[in-house]
Amino acid sequence: MTHPAPARDPQEAQRPPAQSVTWADSARQQAFEAWLQTQCAAHALQPASLRLASADASFRRYLRIDRSDGGSLIIMDAPPDKEDCRPFVQVAALMQQAGLHVPEVLAWDDALGFMLLADLGARTMMQVMDPAQTLPLRGQPSHDLFMAAIDALVRWQQASQPGVLPPYDDALLSRELDLFPQWYVARHRQMTLTAAQQQTLSDAFALIRQHNLQALDGARVYVHRDFMPRNLMVTGLTQAPLGVLDFQDAVYGPITYDIASLMRDAFKSWDEEFVIDITARYWQQARQAGLPVGSDFGQFYEAVEWMGLQRHLKILGIFARLTLRDGKPQYLADTPRFIGYVRQSASRYRRLAPLLRLLEEIEGGAVQAGYTF
Repeated sequence: MTHPAPARDPQEAQRPPAQSVTWADSARQQAFEAWLQTQCAAHALQPASLRLASADASFRRYLRIDRSDGGSLIIMDAPPDKEDCRPFVQVAALMQQAGLHVPEVLAWDDALGFMLLADLGARTMMQVMDPAQTLPLRGQPSHDLFMAAIDALVRWQQASQPGVLPPYDDALLSRELDLFPQWYVARHRQMTLTAAQQQTLSDAFALIRQHNLQALDGARVYVHRDFMPRNLMVTGLTQAPLGVLDFQDAVYGPITYDIASLMRDAFKSWDEEFVIDITARYWQQARQAGLPVGSDFGQFYEAVEWMGLQRHLKILGIFARLTLRDGKPQYLADTPRFIGYVRQSASRYRRLAPLLRLLEEIEGGAVQAGYTF
């Protein structure tokens, strides 16, 4: 999950100043400076212009550097003892082959963990939609941006092939769900579950995994895993395709995952009417493209909700871990949004009533259920 900082452009004076680059490890700083010198001539780089472009939820970060002949490039700083850049390169190639607009890899030192990339700019889809984030793209409706996101998603899913990306299987779903009790419940809420509560959570997790792996006859596609407005870039004119970032964790898994991620955002919520409308438009477009989304939108939307539930619980754990282990407290501020998402989904389905009750015990609230199924 990235948090882009503004690039230099004619409107830069109206934006917050770019952050300078600091290094916690002097040896790594020296290695970077030596590597950068090897790239300057070939790419017309201006070292003095180097500044922070974005901070990642992982250990990687992105720097922006100007070119003497105009424009700028991005440098990925990914310490090799903490981050593996090979999945990024692999998925970037897959997305390019699928016709998506992703950063081109211009240079890469695998051993050092430095990568030079094309710059897709600094205007995320989220920033364009929300004037509070940065200067908006005037006259561009959010609806059009979501349709552009759907276009990119369908194109990505159409390119899917089994055996290319890691499987989003029961084991991975389980590891992700376990982040919730490990980090959110035990570490953030400092709550020790009773044996009965642990069994309730275990039963709910088994139900969630089973539903997500079997829904829509087990339909599988390429899954971005963080397909949301902060990772989609508005790169030029309103008609231009959206750029796609933060795709290094892509897998082969449930077709419902990325649309659930897009419409149940980590940092901003939309009215359910709008969520259903865009989800329906995705479903229609996916069906026309021959993707296995089924012929019943109601069944598809239910599958999206169950997939979203798994993601919400996982992110609650991740955000707690980012705060408590990695010293990034800004993420924990958004956990109430995900508690709301979990409540909304769990309150619709009778099979999830025990999970809803447990959640309220963890949060100290009252259960309000209005079951749909």
